[in-house]
Amino acid sequence: MRLHLVDGTYELYRAHFSPRPGHTSPEGQDVKATVGVMSSLLMLLHDGEEAVTHVAVAFDNPIRSFRNAMFDGYKSDEGVPPELRAQFDLVEKAVAALGVRVWSMKEHEADDALSTAAAKWAGEVEQVRLLTPDKDLGQCVRGQRVVQVDRRQEKVLDEDAVRAKLGVPPASVPDLLALMGDDADGIPGLPGFGEKGASALLSAYGKLEAIPDDASTWTVRPRGADKLAATLRAHREDALLYRRLATLVTDAPLPGTRTLEDVAWRGVPRSVFEPFCDTLGVNTLKRRPKRWVD
Repeated sequence: MRLHLVDGTYELYRAHFSPRPGHTSPEGQDVKATVGVMSSLLMLLHDGEEAVTHVAVAFDNPIRSFRNAMFDGYKSDEGVPPELRAQFDLVEKAVAALGVRVWSMKEHEADDALSTAAAKWAGEVEQVRLLTPDKDLGQCVRGQRVVQVDRRQEKVLDEDAVRAKLGVPPASVPDLLALMGDDADGIPGLPGFGEKGASALLSAYGKLEAIPDDASTWTVRPRGADKLAATLRAHREDALLYRRLATLVTDAPLPGTRTLEDVAWRGVPRSVFEPFCDTLGVNTLKRRPKRWVD
């Protein structure tokens, strides 16, 4: 048995900015992103290789979280297209209409929900599959028990693959993001630190605290080592803050969920799904489910 954990916010944005044609509901609302998420999830739910039995989808709603109080530059709702923002509640209803558990995150983020669920149930299932390409979820990967899945590129990242891709083990991913930054989350990183230099240091030392102040004592010599050391000495506290921002929690609330069976998927509830499709004006989706629960 596998547990599939989906980054719904990523799926929503991907659907909105995809080249697929737009779609407007009978009431005139832009629902392209919502329809795209429904279509994507239907593909997942009926994918024989994925064999979905337990699944949940987490959303940032709103985008702001407790991390915004820690750092003013952290990601927020600013700049979100209004037609996309207007679908945040709608897409959650759409996913629920598929019979899938929805985690609507308020103070925490969708990534925190995925991290929490992975930590909570990794020992109860054959494998936890984190369906998102976001590099920050790499910190949750454990051997082949918890893996990251990029559906678009059809790649599965286990612990060895994360190390090969990022140059550091999963435990060092927050430290890596602290040094090199993460534009998607508004984490600026430290000046001069790119992925190669940051990963070289962390591959050798593991954690920010273990990196010596004096570059002459470093066991690795990334390009511009002396400048990097000076920057780290001057901004080590900033780096530690950025690491806190990049570190996912494992005790976030999972709305409506106490046990693994609360995320069991038994099929699409016809009595809910079909009327919901009518509100969106997407009759073609009605023919997509292959497993109905009523």
